[in-house]
Amino acid sequence: MRRARLALFFGLAGLLPGTAKADLVYVLNSADASISVLESTTREEVRRIPVLREAHHLILTPERGELMVGDAGGNELIFIDPATAEVTRREKFSNPYHMELSPDGRLLVVTSLRRDQVDIYEAATRTLLARLKVPDKPSHLAYTPDSRIAFITLQGARRLMAIDLATYKPLWSAEVGPQPAGVTWHNGKLLVGIMGSDHVAVVNPIDGKVERTIFAGRGAHTVFRSPDGKSLYVNSRVDSRITVLDSETLEPRTRWELPGGPDCIAFDRQGRLWVTMRWTGRLAIVDPATGEAETVPVGRSPHGVYVQPRATPLPPLAVSEAAPPPEVTPAKAEATPPAQQPAVWQRMLGR
Repeated sequence: MRRARLALFFGLAGLLPGTAKADLVYVLNSADASISVLESTTREEVRRIPVLREAHHLILTPERGELMVGDAGGNELIFIDPATAEVTRREKFSNPYHMELSPDGRLLVVTSLRRDQVDIYEAATRTLLARLKVPDKPSHLAYTPDSRIAFITLQGARRLMAIDLATYKPLWSAEVGPQPAGVTWHNGKLLVGIMGSDHVAVVNPIDGKVERTIFAGRGAHTVFRSPDGKSLYVNSRVDSRITVLDSETLEPRTRWELPGGPDCIAFDRQGRLWVTMRWTGRLAIVDPATGEAETVPVGRSPHGVYVQPRATPLPPLAVSEAAPPPEVTPAKAEATPPAQQPAVWQRMLGR
């Protein structure tokens, strides 16, 4: 009853002039075999979408009409209407851990961390064009702005690989540091989170040479660009902080302590950061002007996150409708911070 009253109140408030619009926030609970859908003004969970096993990352389809969620453990793609949270279809798909569309929208590159392979698809039809066997644990990826080259981090091999997207052949592979994770193209350089250490490596895309390192904290994972392009945010999962870099100089401006293992980041229309907290099963909402944060509960080991602008709140489902079906068995995961559980830390750092 309280949820219904809140939804009604904020739904009416969203129609009043000068009040905030409601967004839908999608959170992939990688250890709960589910997707939480939150309404941004009430912070209430209004949907719980079941997946087969283990969803990690999500992107918009080439025409930007659907969310495409990769269930790596379930070998499936789930397509969702982002405005209504309705599942439109599902497709069998080989171990989609991380995936990104090329800037020109022509190709879809997918890393299969568990199968040590990188797949290159035609984006519109998801026709497989090439499959590369690579060592070891291909994780995240980025492109050159002209869509000619893809860069893949190889967590188990300490390396970054460049792949020519015209020939589907590797151009080079270079050592960049222990457990490289997220990779971001920025101002003609590659920024690589060195998760097995405490810094971001600035890499020359021509040959993979590390030109500079930027301290961020243990478990430095991925670099996210702010909507206005003036700042870069680095999440450090082990030291549980976000480091704010100047986008021109790459010098740190400030650091926000954010207990719980900050991971993926999405931005709403106000520029706030919506951050998944892997170790505590929560979602943090961070004010970029002050660094102040509030958190709300989601599922276990939340990973990917996406914010969809929407004019009005989504009506909540009854609990029985929102729950996963009985046959779905969530994977087990520890919520304890990795600094206290070294074995768990080593296992989850690889994801």
